Amino acid sequence: MPPYQPSADWQFEVPTTGTKRLPPAARYVESLTHQGYGFEAAIADLVDNSIDAGARNVVVSLLRDEDRLVSLLVIDDGRGMDDAALDTAMTVGGRQGYDDAALGHFGAGLKAASLSHADSLTVISRTRRSPSTGRRWLTARAQADFTCDIVDPGYCQDLVDRYDGVIQWQGTIVRWDRVRAFDTITTGQADRYLNDAIEKLETHLGLYLHRFLARDGFNIDIVVEDVRTKEELDHRGVEPIDPFGYRIPGRAGFPRTYTAPVEGVGGVALTAHIWPPKSPLVSFRGIGPLAERQGFYIYRNDRLVQAGGWNSTRSPEGHLALARIAVDLPSAPNDVFNLTVKKDGVTVTPAFARGLEQAVDATGHGFAAYVQEAALTYREAARRATEPQRKAVLPAGKGMDPKLRRTLRDELPELEGEDPIAFRWDSLPADVFFELDRENREVRLNRTYRQVLNGGRRGGLNDAPVIKSMLYLMVNEIFQKERVRAVHTDNVALWNSVLVTAARCELDR
Repeated sequence: MPPYQPSADWQFEVPTTGTKRLPPAARYVESLTHQGYGFEAAIADLVDNSIDAGARNVVVSLLRDEDRLVSLLVIDDGRGMDDAALDTAMTVGGRQGYDDAALGHFGAGLKAASLSHADSLTVISRTRRSPSTGRRWLTARAQADFTCDIVDPGYCQDLVDRYDGVIQWQGTIVRWDRVRAFDTITTGQADRYLNDAIEKLETHLGLYLHRFLARDGFNIDIVVEDVRTKEELDHRGVEPIDPFGYRIPGRAGFPRTYTAPVEGVGGVALTAHIWPPKSPLVSFRGIGPLAERQGFYIYRNDRLVQAGGWNSTRSPEGHLALARIAVDLPSAPNDVFNLTVKKDGVTVTPAFARGLEQAVDATGHGFAAYVQEAALTYREAARRATEPQRKAVLPAGKGMDPKLRRTLRDELPELEGEDPIAFRWDSLPADVFFELDRENREVRLNRTYRQVLNGGRRGGLNDAPVIKSMLYLMVNEIFQKERVRAVHTDNVALWNSVLVTAARCELDR
């Protein structure tokens, strides 16, 4: 390169005199702990890795030791990693080559998501052709000199064996220890924390991964496990929450697909929906404030990466609460749509707004007309007489099938900030079918009648959904009362007499 010659003219290229290698300081690891990952978004990022590895089953396990939460694991049956692949996955700044259909994008999710919440990250994996192997990051050590621990191979195999119900020939376990949120749980609050955390995690995973969960052969389960006995204290299957999952559209003729000519990308399809007004469904009201959930739902390779928002093309307005538009990002790289590292939003250039102005459907109607129809649908519903309101109830909790809990949340408004009603089997006198533990907000069922209610099948945590749902509706009001009146006591006695007789009749059959 010729030496720089001073000149009054503008230098279109910056002159250089050579190169110098400047490796990152070890404190770079500290920046990973401050990425702003929410707890649910961090777990979703780990599940993305499982999906990319071809997993069919993913289990999020929260390990409990009496009143303490000690660890969190994400276990999958994907293709796994050998030593070399695991070293790449655990390298700060390291990344693998992603194909166009992969959910991984930046190569930072595993480290950033994990270290945002835990001071210890362990990854153990095995493939069909390689033995179990593991690596561990301790935040303090990584900040000092990038040192990563090699996990003892014997322990790697023991942990894989512990979860052989998920991992058979191949798979991966991501383990978080010293989870900072777990340290904030005060004595006696573990149950409430777990219920709130699992509810939020169910909703987040169910929403952002709903297209995957709707497919046959892919499952996500959330379990609470006793770390000593290995007993499952809670088990919930994550159900898809489709943000377009209404039964009948709010306006005839919808959804409609508009095509926006976006410079640098080409035609971008916008599938515009109008929700039915006043819908009680969780997929409408249960995924966040309506003002935040109107607008664009943007997908990348079937993974939802933005759940609402207008991307600076307009401001959220109350009368647009029914407007939701599905957008699938083009698979080819482009300079118009840019995904955030946490996969919780998309930034767009002005080219998208210009394309939106020119978007039309198959009949030539513009996108602006859709926005007007969505607002009109909302205003027409607001002028109509108020629909009957169902009384708010205490939420359903442990012991109820997740699908049943979802339906109850769809159909009934829930009292906020209240502990749920749980169900469990217990030893009770033969003339008692159930009893109420108001202090612990539990319905205890007589295990003598469990087998007959399950048709002779072995019972599980969420068994007997019919009787549990009936009792939930019957006793909800009693749990809400500060003091139980004589009429309530008499009703419980009546219900017990009838149910015991019915159960004995079934046994006699």
